[in-house]
Amino acid sequence: MPILALGINHDSAPVAVRERVAFAPEVMPSALAEARIALECPELAILSTCNRTEIYGEATAESVLAWIAEYHSVPLDELTSCHYQFTDESAVRHMMRVACGLDSLVLGEPQILGQMKSAYAVARESGSVGSTLHNVFQQVFSVAKKVRTETAIGENPVSVAFAAVSLASRIFTDLREQTALLIGAGETIELVARHLLDKGVKQLIVANRTLNRAQALAEDFGAEAILLADIPEYLPRADIVISSTASQLPILGKGAVETALKQRRHRPMFMVDIAVPRDIEPQVGKLDDIYLYTVDDLRGVIDEGKRLREQAAEAADEIVNVAASAFMREHRSLRAVDSIRSYRRQAQGISKDELEKALIQLRTGGDPEQLLEQLARSLTNKLIHAPTVALRQATADGDLDRLRLVREIIGLADEDRSQPTDHSAPGPEKKKLK
Repeated sequence: MPILALGINHDSAPVAVRERVAFAPEVMPSALAEARIALECPELAILSTCNRTEIYGEATAESVLAWIAEYHSVPLDELTSCHYQFTDESAVRHMMRVACGLDSLVLGEPQILGQMKSAYAVARESGSVGSTLHNVFQQVFSVAKKVRTETAIGENPVSVAFAAVSLASRIFTDLREQTALLIGAGETIELVARHLLDKGVKQLIVANRTLNRAQALAEDFGAEAILLADIPEYLPRADIVISSTASQLPILGKGAVETALKQRRHRPMFMVDIAVPRDIEPQVGKLDDIYLYTVDDLRGVIDEGKRLREQAAEAADEIVNVAASAFMREHRSLRAVDSIRSYRRQAQGISKDELEKALIQLRTGGDPEQLLEQLARSLTNKLIHAPTVALRQATADGDLDRLRLVREIIGLADEDRSQPTDHSAPGPEKKKLK
């Protein structure tokens, strides 16, 4: 059975379809158990994120797609038109590209690797990972690590949130010592908080118009939650201020920032105003010790980051292609183990039978030299019987490709006698005797 990778993602289907085939974390173990029974497949893993749902295992694409449709009560024809599937080397290559962030909505994003590791861990705990999937995932993780260390795929900002945090890293040598004030509680601010935590920031303050929303976000990141009206009180503590609200009027004015700077004894403050209309008055940027950036300032950083990531993606794809090919060569060689064992048992059986015959004759007074010659001759004839039949059949059928293959298998590839001799063809002209 070939290795299969089948899925639906942000490129193949709209969110209305993706959300219907997503697997919640709490149902993953039971879903794996149901799938293994329904598909009669001992090895399966499911990756389910906001942008993709993929199933990996040794199964047929038709059966997997049908199971997804039945499990989620989605008409099969809806999934048929928006799914993708890969087998064997293409499947392994796809999994590697996914883990490296090469197939992500944001090129090179790092979260997907953690999500794949989680999918593997859940499948392993559920008992649905055998030797094949284990080997595939280990190679996938190894390649993802190599891509991260040997290319710049994840080093350059390609989102507003990432660009804002990257700029902060340029201002402060060690973000772990800084306090960040985040104004707003929407998706962008949530991403900013996530990136700041990844950089080691330990003190976060979330300010929002409604305290409930600020508290909900703060709980996820171990932050403090305050109201917008409380910002002047907390502003002096903030080394980093990143704002993204839907307010139609500025939230931070020059006066409040000047007061905060005095209390900070003019220690520098980094600000990024992602909002449109702007949350921070433009005059704030004219103050000493203030580094104020707007969303337009970030655009150049983002565009440059995209260009550099695309260059890195080319190098990453080369690493992936080489690794996928190498893995499949090794995987295919493992498939030959059973055949090699059977062939060895067959040869050993022939040797044992012939040896027993020779020993019986030797015990009854047979000539040792003649018996050894007979043993060698009999062994040779029986061991070359099958290849000899294959050579004769290929020659009789005129199948030159099969003939060359058999010759190569039995070690005659160095002798170029597979081509029939055409005696009618003109040969080299002989020299005339004088």
